[in-house]
Amino acid sequence: MGIQIEKSINEKDEVASMIEWLASFGATESDGVTRLLYSKEWMSAQQAMKAEMEKENLITYFDSVGNLFGRLEGTGPSGETILTGSHIDTVKDGGKYDGAYGVVASFLAVKRLYKAYGKPRKTIEVVSFCEEEGSRFPLTFWGSRNIKGVYGLEHVRDLKDAEGIPFLEAMKKSGFEPEAYITPVRDDIERFVEIHIEQGMVLEKNGNTIGVVSHIVGQRRYTVKIIGESDHAGTTPMSYRKDAVGFASEFISFLTKKAKDMDPGLVATVGRMDVKPNVPNVIAGEVEFSLDIRHYEEVVLERFCQEIFSNFDSLAKEAEMKLEVSQWMDVKPVAMDWEMNRLVRKIAEDKNIPYQDMVSGAGHDAQVFGSYCPTCLLFVPSKGGISHSPKEFTSVADMEKGIDVLSEILYKLAY
Repeated sequence: MGIQIEKSINEKDEVASMIEWLASFGATESDGVTRLLYSKEWMSAQQAMKAEMEKENLITYFDSVGNLFGRLEGTGPSGETILTGSHIDTVKDGGKYDGAYGVVASFLAVKRLYKAYGKPRKTIEVVSFCEEEGSRFPLTFWGSRNIKGVYGLEHVRDLKDAEGIPFLEAMKKSGFEPEAYITPVRDDIERFVEIHIEQGMVLEKNGNTIGVVSHIVGQRRYTVKIIGESDHAGTTPMSYRKDAVGFASEFISFLTKKAKDMDPGLVATVGRMDVKPNVPNVIAGEVEFSLDIRHYEEVVLERFCQEIFSNFDSLAKEAEMKLEVSQWMDVKPVAMDWEMNRLVRKIAEDKNIPYQDMVSGAGHDAQVFGSYCPTCLLFVPSKGGISHSPKEFTSVADMEKGIDVLSEILYKLAY
């Protein structure tokens, strides 16, 4: 038998109410949300969430970078913590659910468990991570990577946002003094559980409510530059051209087909392109484009990258052109905890909630914790697969089922 938590009429609406309430901090004219790290809107949201936690008798505190915690103290002697939550920051003019749902769901799950069963045996903490998206400064997972000890102030000393505001100045203005920085590294976290909207359409298309994430993909990102030679578009014969756009087109077509042929889970995306001189009647002498490659197995990533770059390096030399490849991201794939996922499947089956195993093609804080402690990542459906947009939406029914599953997980782990 699973746990039994009776919900009043008001409680059945509270997840939607809290999502809308949290979205008021940074609301945009298009009904979206802009809540960037260390902004006024971000700080107001974190403080408001802290006040809500305190109303439910959670012990609240910030660490020195701005991660917010609400602690429900355990009665047992272990001293270990079950951590659950997600991130509070958004992309510019993003949706109301990305990150925020995970924070709200974790808070409501712990609130309802405490109301129904009192204090847990093991301590549970709800976390609202200060940053995940990388929308203001050129780094991601600032909150969770500080907890793991991967990041520190040395990683942000030279960073500035688009307005030229230094990272440490923004941090200080929000009340987190760099001079008083105390490492947020934790060694007491036994497990981490994150619930998140899918940000894709797989669950909706398959008619399932819970996604049990087996892996979070690794990501490699590159800047690729092809240098040819600018010439007159009318007077230069095709056989004499060193056309950077033509060569880039061949490269992009090749890598796209290669990705499809190599593995169904492999994705490769060219999302940005700059052409020089970018004039209609001039053969392009230079093209620079971004390349984003993702898969849940490191060996597949390595094989794909080796094959596409070695192939086109040879072709560039034959064409007397130059190929420059600069890698600026290398995030390793991470597997979620098998035992915790088995527990989730059993809970979903007992509750008659349709579920499926899946791979996350997007990065999440669970990716950071997956190599630190046993970690579980759950998805609920996103309508139409839309995310990072004001049109982002997840139904109350799906959000509530997610909270039900999360509550049961936390009960079995902590009670």
